Amino acid sequence: MFSKIRSLIFKIDPEKAHTLAIKSLKLNLVSNIFDDHKNDPLFKTKIFNKEIDNPIGMAAGFDKNAEVYNALFRLGFGFVEVGTITPLKQYGNPKPRVFRLVEDEALINRLGFNNHGAKIIYDRIKSKDKLGLVGVNIGPNKDSNDRLNDYLIGLKTFHEVADYVTVNISSPNTENLRTFHEENKLQELLKSILKEKNDLNSDIPVAVKISPDIDESQINLISEILLENKIDAIIISNTSEASRDILIDIQRHQKGGLSGKPIETKSNILINKFYKLLKGKIKIIGVGGVDSGQAAYDKFIAGADLIQLYTGMVFKGPNVAGIIKKDLKDLLLRDGVKNFTEIIGNKTLS
Repeated sequence: MFSKIRSLIFKIDPEKAHTLAIKSLKLNLVSNIFDDHKNDPLFKTKIFNKEIDNPIGMAAGFDKNAEVYNALFRLGFGFVEVGTITPLKQYGNPKPRVFRLVEDEALINRLGFNNHGAKIIYDRIKSKDKLGLVGVNIGPNKDSNDRLNDYLIGLKTFHEVADYVTVNISSPNTENLRTFHEENKLQELLKSILKEKNDLNSDIPVAVKISPDIDESQINLISEILLENKIDAIIISNTSEASRDILIDIQRHQKGGLSGKPIETKSNILINKFYKLLKGKIKIIGVGGVDSGQAAYDKFIAGADLIQLYTGMVFKGPNVAGIIKKDLKDLLLRDGVKNFTEIIGNKTLS
């Protein structure tokens, strides 16, 4: 059905189309009949000491305000990450700020952490049961005088209602946010996060979401800092400020973060480099260009333990998790494995 109406949807401004999608999910107008592979042993896995039905997650950015995570579970996602959430409500950057690059199967966004703020979203999550594993992605307000403290506010706010918290240091749409990738700043931030966890007597798992645009020299350094500070997962990766030269669409030079198929290979290469360094001590969540069983398979053999997507649903529709599972199952049965985890990091399969 989505393939028949996609051309109509794509005539709508991308941000308005997203708002309509959220409203449709809130009103349960999107059917949950798509998931034919629920409870399939091929896909079952464990993350943060919790069993989940499958490793396909919705990335932060879709359900920014934690309004529809249960509806996403009904569409077949194994886990959902909401946010990015800042301490105070903020509008984000001026519109237009989302651009659909149809020829490239990509998006460029410069949203700028638009969200309802930590208090409202905390109350929303606390007021309704979660049907699955829900992570909360936290970041600083744009005009904050103390961005490090904003992360601590996010941790303090959500550590009791989230299944994990993601420290987002990688959005290109908040000025100078990516400076947290620098050695001293990253050390200070993660040591403060670890101390706050101890002060709260909390065992909340912490993930760090990184940029795909980091230098080769930063990979070793970031790996060492994550291990030293007992980080539970790394999300590879956020949107890219680079990679414009490979794009076809006329909107390719819009300012913002690029997501979707054009960053798939870049993400996979980075995943594999971290996989070799982290040696299974930190979970890897792979993001970037996931829209099919083959794309998911490639992330797993590169070294991802789980995957996330967002742009893939824009181009493939609400049944994308079902499509991925159907095609991925064929690939896994071809390999003769009993569970997808057997192929993680196995580049010989490529």
